[in-house]
Amino acid sequence: MMLLYLLLLVVSLTFYWVGKRFTYWKQRGVPFVEPSFPFGNLGGMSKRHLGPLVQDSYNKLIGSGKKFGGIFFFVSPVALILDLDFAKDVLVKDFQYFHDRGVYHNEKTDPLRVHLVSMEGAKWKRLRSKLTPTFSSGKMKMMFPTIIAVAEQFQRCLQVEAEKSGELDIKEFLARYTTDVIGNCAFGLECNSLKDPDAEFRRMGKKALSITFGGFLRQLLSGTFSDLARTIGVKLTDPDVERFFMDAVRDTISFREKNNVERNDFMDLLIKLQRPQPDDDNGTTTEGLTFNEIAAQAFVFFLAGFETSSTAMSYCLYELALNQELQDKARQNVNEVLGRHGSMSYEAVHEMRYVENCINESLRKYPPIVNIPREISKDYRVPDMNVTLEKGNTIILPIYSIHHDPRYYPEPEKYNPDRFDPEGTAKRHPLAFVPFGEGPRVCIGLRFGMMQARIGLACLLKHFRFTLSPKTPNPLKIRAASTILSSEGGLWMRVEKI
Repeated sequence: MMLLYLLLLVVSLTFYWVGKRFTYWKQRGVPFVEPSFPFGNLGGMSKRHLGPLVQDSYNKLIGSGKKFGGIFFFVSPVALILDLDFAKDVLVKDFQYFHDRGVYHNEKTDPLRVHLVSMEGAKWKRLRSKLTPTFSSGKMKMMFPTIIAVAEQFQRCLQVEAEKSGELDIKEFLARYTTDVIGNCAFGLECNSLKDPDAEFRRMGKKALSITFGGFLRQLLSGTFSDLARTIGVKLTDPDVERFFMDAVRDTISFREKNNVERNDFMDLLIKLQRPQPDDDNGTTTEGLTFNEIAAQAFVFFLAGFETSSTAMSYCLYELALNQELQDKARQNVNEVLGRHGSMSYEAVHEMRYVENCINESLRKYPPIVNIPREISKDYRVPDMNVTLEKGNTIILPIYSIHHDPRYYPEPEKYNPDRFDPEGTAKRHPLAFVPFGEGPRVCIGLRFGMMQARIGLACLLKHFRFTLSPKTPNPLKIRAASTILSSEGGLWMRVEKI
């Protein structure tokens, strides 16, 4: 009987605590969306992606006229940015209050997760400043011939497959292209995934991003309750994936050091950062990167580089396959620029303005990362509101919601590359388009990702015409349990040689 009373007491206290948590925003006079236990405002996430799910709350709150509204991820209060000027405050002007992403990582149990995306504070700042030179325009020019070589091989492989079957999953082919590009530029290795779809780099890249609903839920819970997750030692990386990437980095470093090989690529810089580094802030010397830290940076560069770029290109081709007039216009842009330059040079690719517009419009409509989270590092008084955002809580910029807001993009579901003409861009708030983030934590690989996307699309549009296969649903079905905004069942297209 005593056990029953104890159980009832625990249940009663739990419900009281949850009820108290769910009044968090009401007590502070902040407009909020009514939550429900246990998911808060994430109910239905087994069937819908997080982007459209958060958009529901955004649409309910946007009429409040406030800088932000309140929602709940499970029982944790989350501030949802509604105003773009306030977004600029959070990401740029008042960055010192919001410098960490609050992404779960555990150095002891999950070393590959301790990378630039998840690092915090001074440690992140030092590493960011050391890695930034890798992505300068000068470095991009040096990597350009490597990407062109992979793109030409991509074109040949696609032609063979198109002649063989007539239709193929373009998303898978584009992922094989970007895998080979990143493998070359990050590891200096021939991944061979274009020739062999079962190549180990491709298999492990797929495995690293494959996630069940249970795995997705664990990832979300670990980010929401990161202290608890660290205490119990939650590990998110698949052991096979960890083993493979650790070995790949170890072998690459060993080979380069023994043979005195320098390639002026990402791995070269990481190897140099093993040595103690001068700290520009205070004139002292900081320790060099450990092997685990090097492996983690290479890992995140690989995953982010191949998946986000291939996703952006595949959605772009999907939309161009739906609208042949736009596809012809993009192809004409490629041919005109190449006609002036004679070949696919670095300068030529950057002159393909309409192709860039097409990529930007696909990034608007299908942003790979749908929300930007920030952890509040110290109490922050919100300008013009009698509210303080408390240290330790989370604030998010809902990229997907903003990119589909008709106030910034009339007919947001319509694919219209002309939105990104200079006149259209100048009329919009600069934070109305943020697929790579903004401020000091803007995606470090932005230039690289856009360069490989431009090259890939230019090569494809020059040599092939794309139409949709009946296997591809219209509209697309977005996979619910996925960090990246990805489609269910691939993107099947008919490919015709021009």
